[in-house]
Amino acid sequence: MRWLEECRNAIHWGSNLRVELFRVKTLGYLVLLAIMVTLAVGLILFLIDPNIKSPFDGIWSAWVTMTHVGFGDVVPISFFGRLLAAGLILFGLVFFSLFTALVSVALIGRNMDALGADMLQIEQKAGHIQTGEDRILAELARLHERLKALEKQLSSNID
Repeated sequence: MRWLEECRNAIHWGSNLRVELFRVKTLGYLVLLAIMVTLAVGLILFLIDPNIKSPFDGIWSAWVTMTHVGFGDVVPISFFGRLLAAGLILFGLVFFSLFTALVSVALIGRNMDALGADMLQIEQKAGHIQTGEDRILAELARLHERLKALEKQLSSNID
């Protein structure tokens, strides 16, 4: 039954991650941009390249090129088709770099909240320690003054 609890924890973690990722609007915009670029480039490839026989083939070719899978089943053969595919390769590099960065920020941001709460507790404990140290130092100063008074009194009794 331990594995069932672990599965529940994993599902809960994934659900929380999904909520965190969709909270970051930039990620949604980035995915929407990737979809729009894939559709647009796919349709353009269909129009300009003789090897792309249907709009679906163009979109498929654009998607496989952008994701760097490169199945090779549908490839542009014209100069402008290959040039467009090369631009899509660069866009895919940037897209997946940004996507990875945004997911990392979402994951790290969740831990930063917990770290902030821990830091607040540490600061509160440090404040209590400082108050205790101040009381100890004040008591030491009072004892020092009392010791000086006793030494003075003792030296005047000896004289």
